Amino acid sequence: MPARLEIEGGVPLRGTVKVSAAKNATLPAMAAALLTAAPVTLGNAPDLADVRTMTRLLETLGGTVSRRPGGLSVQVAGVTSDLAPYELVSTMRASVLVLGPLVARHGTARVALPGGCAIGPRPIDQHLKGLGKLGAEIAIENGYVIARASRLKAARITTDLVTVTGTENLMMAAVLAEGTTVIENAAREPEVVDLATLLTAMGARIQGAGTARIEIEGVAELRGAVHRVVPDRVEAGTLIVAAAITRGDVTVTDLVPDHISSVLAKLDEIGVVLETGPTWVRARGPERLRPADVTTSPFPGFPTDMQAQVMTLLGLADGQSRVTETIFENRFMHVAELARMGARIETDGAIAVIRGVPCYQGAPVMASDLRASAALVLAGLAAHGTTIVSRVYHLDRGYERLEAKLGGLGARIERRA
Repeated sequence: MPARLEIEGGVPLRGTVKVSAAKNATLPAMAAALLTAAPVTLGNAPDLADVRTMTRLLETLGGTVSRRPGGLSVQVAGVTSDLAPYELVSTMRASVLVLGPLVARHGTARVALPGGCAIGPRPIDQHLKGLGKLGAEIAIENGYVIARASRLKAARITTDLVTVTGTENLMMAAVLAEGTTVIENAAREPEVVDLATLLTAMGARIQGAGTARIEIEGVAELRGAVHRVVPDRVEAGTLIVAAAITRGDVTVTDLVPDHISSVLAKLDEIGVVLETGPTWVRARGPERLRPADVTTSPFPGFPTDMQAQVMTLLGLADGQSRVTETIFENRFMHVAELARMGARIETDGAIAVIRGVPCYQGAPVMASDLRASAALVLAGLAAHGTTIVSRVYHLDRGYERLEAKLGGLGARIERRA
């Protein structure tokens, strides 16, 4: 039987907890190692299912990944294969991040089309259009994207929509392209900035990361580097919500408060008592939460990856709230499971209306995706009685030892085989 979490709710969380490095920054950093023959060391890379999947992919392509205490080192001295197989890409969509680096350094790439996923289709057309602008020949054959170029040439690329992995893929391709590339309508997320920081340490010339216009002057080759991955802003937000939903008092450390400013502003509106320092946030949950309206949007707006967690919090607010999801079309799959715990939520397309209830009731529930699994854990922490969350392999993709961290704050939570 797959692992599940058993949670006895109703315990206010108290204490201090440390945030791990960001999954969504670690994966592109690992892919960036394809751009050089020298080692790239990520001193604080988390031990997550998705990181292990990227490890297998890089080893398939000819790389060596060495896990060390608190991090890992990646070296691709020579690319021995250009094939990113479907069995890995279908498991983790971020596998498509090897496309740009493979074409830039190796001249050819064959990457399986990712297909759909639980939270809706996420096409890679912006990746392919951008690589085409850089001079790559693109074909789709038998479910694979095939890209070839003797050497990429600089171009001005304007994406039709803001895409994080698209920006990252094109940025990695452009660092070895001939000339100066400009990416307009670029994603501004901290993970994009973190990748630019690593690439710069490797010898790339990048300006404007963190803005909508990134300029990359191509170089002939890159070197290895040692890099510390940015803290996981979604884990930080999830832990802060855990304090609030249990009426606890928790200090979350090793984070960048500016990276979650939109989340903190919304939590303040909801009634969570917050204190913020340079690398920490203290959160205390009130007796009763206030309702609020939330609309997701690209950074620096409210992150879609925190939507399910905050909706779970609003399910206990004193009044009616409204959540509008603008990024992914199927990201309300946690709603039916929250209803099993007593939540009153109605959805209509991209809008969810939440009528707060006094408490949740423990129940068996099933996770459908990574952030939905976190939302169900949060509901279980607040619920009266026992909650069993199954399919926690979703949780393991993006949260490092979450039950251990919550247990250290007093939660009654155990993993069952």
